[in-house]
Amino acid sequence: MKIVRFNDHNQPKFGLIKDNHIEILRDEPFSGIKKTGISVMKDRVKLLAPVMPSKIIAVGLNYKDHATELGMKLPDNPCLFLKPPSSVIGPNEDILYPAMAGRVDFEAELAVVIGRRARSVSAKKAEHYIFGYTCANDVTARDLQQMDAQWTRAKSFDTFCPLGPHIETELDPDDLEIISRLNGEVKQNSRTSQMIFSVTELVSFISEVMTILPGDIILTGTPIGVGSMQVSDAVEVEISGIGILGNRLE
Repeated sequence: MKIVRFNDHNQPKFGLIKDNHIEILRDEPFSGIKKTGISVMKDRVKLLAPVMPSKIIAVGLNYKDHATELGMKLPDNPCLFLKPPSSVIGPNEDILYPAMAGRVDFEAELAVVIGRRARSVSAKKAEHYIFGYTCANDVTARDLQQMDAQWTRAKSFDTFCPLGPHIETELDPDDLEIISRLNGEVKQNSRTSQMIFSVTELVSFISEVMTILPGDIILTGTPIGVGSMQVSDAVEVEISGIGILGNRLE
């Protein structure tokens, strides 16, 4: 299923994509799909970020090719950091260039959407806590990341977590093509099979640290090829089986 969140008469609603229509759902879909029987045309509504999480848990250095690119050894454990909910935007929304930043980078990532409250979950059972997957761009003020002792400022600006265009619930995340494009030119082109820690390993590890709630997002790391963006640049993240997330830097 493809689940979207959209603006209907200034009210955010969830819906199920069926061809060119969106069937409106009664409630958030994490506790079950409850259809209303009412549909709207997809091209007549504004798509929003497919979920508004209580938190975004991100993973640094989780692709082998990216570690090689940086000349860094593979980590023994996932390197975690947080992005605030206020950083989330949806497809076709503008990423804003912070006045205090000197360089802003794109980072294409597979985002995991949690469907059930998860605490101390084993890797074998982790898939039962996953609702689905979407595309993400872990936008980063690279110069501030290098300047600061930790990554919070560089990763947390408003608009620095584009998500979308929808949640795909029927997907095997283990070997997906992941691409980023800047003004139509391919910059990153890798596969999720390059991940050092798999999706289920990440869910399990994070759940040992903190309780993950329905709608929370896990960003699973970015592959080789990250780079900088300039004002007016268009950036896309495409993941096979999901679709394309497009935004512009302003």
